[in-house]
Amino acid sequence: MFSSRKPLSNLEHLIMDVVWRKSSCTAEDVRAALADRHPMKESTARTMLKRLEEKGYLRHCVEGRTNIYSGIDAPQSVAAKGVRQIIDRFCGGSVEQLLVGMVANEIVDQRELERLAQRIAKRKPPRA
Repeated sequence: MFSSRKPLSNLEHLIMDVVWRKSSCTAEDVRAALADRHPMKESTARTMLKRLEEKGYLRHCVEGRTNIYSGIDAPQSVAAKGVRQIIDRFCGGSVEQLLVGMVANEIVDQRELERLAQRIAKRKPPRA
């Protein structure tokens, strides 16, 4: 079972995108990267980064007097854990139920299904 984290707000997601893109950054890096889309003070960026660290998305190290933040998990891993929570909550833990719902609601098209089936067929079984 995956550990449960609080979900990301829209602003937190924007900040995580900056961290993932840069691999590590400071509060000033975040403020500058989001200046056009979401202007904020550096103190606000620091607060948001601290909140993301408390939620378990980031860690930091200190260089001089500056906190350098980096993501704990890759974005694909965070997405996979979020989907697992959705599957557990809404589909009774059934991946098949989720996929059938996605097909029925035309979220996944026939080509994507075929590509997915090919990838699954090529997947090697885990070693015993």
